[in-house]
Amino acid sequence: MKFPKIFTLKEIASIIKAEFIGDENFPIYGTNEIHRVKKGEIVFVDHPKYYEKALNSNATTILINKKVDCPEGKSLLISDDPFRDFNAINGYFRDFSLKNQMIATDLDIGDNTIIQPGVFIGNQVKIGKNCIIFPNVVIHDFTTIGDNVIIQSGSVIGGDAFYYKNRGYSFDRLKSVGNVIINDNVEIGSNCTIDRGVTDSTIIGEGSKLDNLIQIGHDTVIGKKCLIASQVGIAGCCIIEDEVTIWGQVGVASSITIRSKAVILAQSGVSKNLEGNKTYFGYPADEAKSKLKELATLKKLVK
Repeated sequence: MKFPKIFTLKEIASIIKAEFIGDENFPIYGTNEIHRVKKGEIVFVDHPKYYEKALNSNATTILINKKVDCPEGKSLLISDDPFRDFNAINGYFRDFSLKNQMIATDLDIGDNTIIQPGVFIGNQVKIGKNCIIFPNVVIHDFTTIGDNVIIQSGSVIGGDAFYYKNRGYSFDRLKSVGNVIINDNVEIGSNCTIDRGVTDSTIIGEGSKLDNLIQIGHDTVIGKKCLIASQVGIAGCCIIEDEVTIWGQVGVASSITIRSKAVILAQSGVSKNLEGNKTYFGYPADEAKSKLKELATLKKLVK
C-alpha cells in the first residue's frame, strides 16, 4: 500500500507509539508483505525464524519485535506486537468504510459501460469503457477495471484476504488494504470471488477468461490470456504466468509459481512450482504422462 505522501520514520513511529532505530527523517513510502515489498516500504516480522529474511528483503524499514543490528541503509521500528501495529499503520492510511448507498459517488466509469441493477460499487473504483457488469456483482473499494471487461452475476471483487494470526485463544485478521486490478478484455463468470491484496494488488492479466465459481486468493497475479475453468481455487501470493490453462476443480497452494503455457488437468492439486509448456495431472501434480503411467501400473498391481 502506498501512502498518500512520503512520511518520515519518526512520523510512522508516532502513529503506533513505537521506538525506532535510524534517522528520524528516514523516508517511508508505504507498507507491503515480504513477497512483494519494495524499497521504501515497511515489512513486519514477529518470529525469529523469519528475522533474517525480513532484514535482508527489499524492505527498507522493518517492523520487528526485538532490537537487532540495523542493516546499512535501513531503519527499524521496535514493537511488542508487529502484527497489531502493522494493522494499525494500514488502518490509519486506508479505511474500507461501510456505507448505505449501492454505488459510491466517486465512481470513475468509462463510455458505453453498462452497470445492471443490484450492483454494489465501493469507493474510488475505476471502470473502463465498454464493460458489462451484470446484476448483483459486488465491487469493493479501490478496485480498478480496464476496458471491455465482463463480470457475470454474483461475483465479488475485492473481498478481504483469508489471512489470520493464531493467538491461541482467537484468530486475529490482518487488515486487507490492497486492491484488485482487472486488466482489459477479461471475462469473469458467475459467483467468482477475487480477494484484494493485503497490502498490494491482486491482478488479473489482459485477455484472461475465468469460468463460474472460481476463488482467487489475495496478492495472486494471473498473467495474460489464461483460461481457468469452474471450481478452481488458487490460494494467495501465487504467480500464474501468461497463457496458462487450469481445468476444473484444480487446487493451487499458496506462493506457487506456474510458468507460461502450462496446462493443469482437472482435479489436480498443485503443491509445488511448475515449469511452463507442459501438461500436469494428479496430486501432487506432476507431468501427466508419468502420472498416468503410475495409475496404469497401480491398476495392474491390483489385478
